[in-house]
Amino acid sequence: MSDQAKFQKMLEVLLLLDCQYGRTIAELSERFEISQRTVYRYLDTFKHVGFVIENNNGYFKIDKENTTVQEISHLLHFSEEEAFILSKAIHSIDDTDALKNKLVRKLYSLYDFDRVIHAIAKKEESENIYTLLQAIKQQKQVVLQSYKSGNSKNIRDRIVEPIDFTINYTGVWCFDVEDGLNKVFKTSRIKNVSLLEQVWKHKPQHKKGIIDIFRIQSFEPISVQLELSLVAYNLIVEEYPLSEKYITKVTDTLYQLDCEVGNFLGVGRFVLGLPGEVKIIGPQALKDYAQERLKDTFI
Repeated sequence: MSDQAKFQKMLEVLLLLDCQYGRTIAELSERFEISQRTVYRYLDTFKHVGFVIENNNGYFKIDKENTTVQEISHLLHFSEEEAFILSKAIHSIDDTDALKNKLVRKLYSLYDFDRVIHAIAKKEESENIYTLLQAIKQQKQVVLQSYKSGNSKNIRDRIVEPIDFTINYTGVWCFDVEDGLNKVFKTSRIKNVSLLEQVWKHKPQHKKGIIDIFRIQSFEPISVQLELSLVAYNLIVEEYPLSEKYITKVTDTLYQLDCEVGNFLGVGRFVLGLPGEVKIIGPQALKDYAQERLKDTFI
């Protein structure tokens, strides 16, 4: 194993130890395909550099109260918004600066790194997300056992082909084999995930929806155009950083937003929250939606 591969493997083990309940030596050995002796050697290395490894009846985890470093998940995990802000700051450095190139490489290596497991606090969700990640990599079907549906109000197993995770892994885009539809399944509503031997059968039908700048998910994006005052511009950039990519400056005090949204819930809430500061240019359906919400407010 090369030094780079060994270092990545150690990082993955360290990230998995950043959990609530701990991991056994056998579990780490099997998951990362390394000997138990190697796992113990990794633990000794972590202790040597300042991590306190807690052993609770054979379950090992990082003792965050006594460890001198910050929570690993906070150090290594970037949401899309955080990555965008960091990327923008880095790219503002002069192109000839050697430090810029180094920072860019570090940012993207962290942003693209597999760090699903450590971002989840509950052990049950962590295990489910790990299984879903393997299914995506291996292009296999899974059973979402006892899934609690918010739409149909029932609890039952679902056979799906997982495609990708949403922001912060709170949901997973999947193709529902039974319904023949692409959907988002909330990871917190899954009791257990069972990996099947059956490979994907419906890959040409896979479709991942969007998550708009207001963090609304949808498979049918709607184009909207807003005219923003300086006040509205400052607020939307502060609250929804990704919006800046879709804003054009008209004058020093006037801006225009052209983007796609999942539905009118997020953008409507923003518009109605800033009376007199936002003008809806289009579509007409958004104008009608805002009018209806205003009527509901005053009835």
